[in-house]
Amino acid sequence: QVQLAESGGGLVQPGGSLRLSCAASGRVSSIINMAWFRQAPGKQRELVALILKEGSTNYADSVKGRFTISRDNAKNTAYLQMNSLKPEDTAVYYCNAGVRTAPGAAYSEHWGQGTVVTVSS
Repeated sequence: QVQLAESGGGLVQPGGSLRLSCAASGRVSSIINMAWFRQAPGKQRELVALILKEGSTNYADSVKGRFTISRDNAKNTAYLQMNSLKPEDTAVYYCNAGVRTAPGAAYSEHWGQGTVVTVSS
């Protein structure tokens, strides 16, 4: 089994910053990609940022220039640095990872439980 544990959510004022962390544990042989998604009330879950093992990244247009995704492969951990936060960034943020549980095995997709980010004055 693979577990993804998120942390770092909370309440922040507009213009503030938060840093989310996602640590993978369990039967992890290698992690192909790690990503952050978010789901606001009444809306569909959307991709926020993605990072591949070699470090290439992709961002939703709404967060480009404000959010930065990074990862520490040795710790099987991904981070999301969120700056200049806006009320519309309020959502539950979910970590997602594509993981191989053994060398040569097919990769499987895993999700964290989510962490709440609220941007409000």
